[in-house]
Amino acid sequence: MALGATNSQIGLLSSLNTLAAASGLIPGARLAERAASRKRVAALSGGVIGRALLLVLAVLPFIFHSPTIIYFVVAATALRSFFSQVGYPAWSTLVADLVPERIRGRYFASRNIGLALAAMAFTPVAGWIIERGGGVRGYQIGLLLAGLIGFVGTAVFLKIKEPERAEPPRVERSERLSLRSVITDHRQFAIFSAIALVWNLALMVAGPFFSVYLVRTLGATPMQIGILAAVNGIGNITGQRIWGKLNDRRGARWVMGFTGMLIPLIPIIWSAAPNPWWLIPVEILSGFAWAGYGLANFNLLLTLTPPTQRERYIALYQTVVFGAAFVGPLMGAGLANSLGIRPLLWLSAAGRFIASGAFLLTMRAKSTARA
Repeated sequence: MALGATNSQIGLLSSLNTLAAASGLIPGARLAERAASRKRVAALSGGVIGRALLLVLAVLPFIFHSPTIIYFVVAATALRSFFSQVGYPAWSTLVADLVPERIRGRYFASRNIGLALAAMAFTPVAGWIIERGGGVRGYQIGLLLAGLIGFVGTAVFLKIKEPERAEPPRVERSERLSLRSVITDHRQFAIFSAIALVWNLALMVAGPFFSVYLVRTLGATPMQIGILAAVNGIGNITGQRIWGKLNDRRGARWVMGFTGMLIPLIPIIWSAAPNPWWLIPVEILSGFAWAGYGLANFNLLLTLTPPTQRERYIALYQTVVFGAAFVGPLMGAGLANSLGIRPLLWLSAAGRFIASGAFLLTMRAKSTARA
C-alpha cells in the first residue's frame, strides 16, 4: 500500500505467495531425502536465500518506481515463500530427530510462546522505525534490519550438531495414495479435509484485506498496527497454556469446535470498530482463540491420519489448505472492489460459521480420543 498497490494487486500478492509456498513442498521433500545434510538445506533455502530476498525488497525502491515496482515486490515475496517451504521438510524432520518424543509437546509449546514474545517485543519497534523513517523509507529500514538479524539467526542455527537420521520408509506402488481410498477407507479424514477447504476459503477471502481495512478505513498508523500485533501475542501466550490443558482433558474435537465458534465473531467485531484502539480487546480474543484452534487442529489431524501413511495424508491436507488459500484472495479482491471490505468481512464470518457448524455436525467425538 505504501508503494501504491491496489486491492487486486494485494489479492494477487497473497495468492501467488500461497501458490509459491505450495510449489516448494514437494521438491523440498525430495531434496531433504537425498541431501547429505538437512541442516544445510534448511539453512540455505530459508536462512540464506530467504533472508537475502528481504534485502532485495529493501533496495527495490531505489531501482524501480510505481507501478512497475509492485510486480517486482510480488515476485520477490513469492520467491521468498517458495524457498521457505523448500527448507521446511528438511527442518521438520531435523527437529523431530533433535527433540525427544517425550518432551516434544512441551518443547513446541515453549517455542510458540517464544515466538509470541518476540512478536510482542519487536513488532511495535518495527512500527516505530517505519513511522520515524517515513513511508517507504521506513519500510526499507525495517526490511534491511530484518534481513541482517535473520542472517545472525542462520549463523546460530548452523551451530546445531546434526544427528544421524533413520532410513526413510519405502512406499510400495500398491500403497500409494488415491482419492478413492481416502474417501472409502478414511471417511472422517476426507470430511475433515472438506471442512478445511470451506474454512480456509472463508478465511482467505478476507484475510489479505484486514490490513487494508485497518489502514484505509480506520486510519491506523504502523505503530498502531504493531501494538495490535503485540496484544494478539498476549492472547496467544495465554491461550497456549489454557487450551493445552483442555485439549488433554476434553479432547481436540471439543477445543476445535469451541474456538471454531469464537473465531467467526472476530471479523464481525472488526467491521463495527470505529477506530484502531477498539480492536485491542478483539486482537486479544483473536490470539487466544487461534492458539486453541491451531493446537486442536494439529492434534486432530494426527489422530485422523493412518500412522503408516501419515506424511502423505498430511501433505494431502496441506494441499487442500494451500488450494483454498490460493483461490480465496483472488475471489476476495474482486468482491472488495465491487462490494467493499466491510461486506467482505461479513461474508468471511458467514463462511467460518458454516464450516464450524459442519465440523460439529459431522466429526465424531471418538475420533479425538487420546492415545
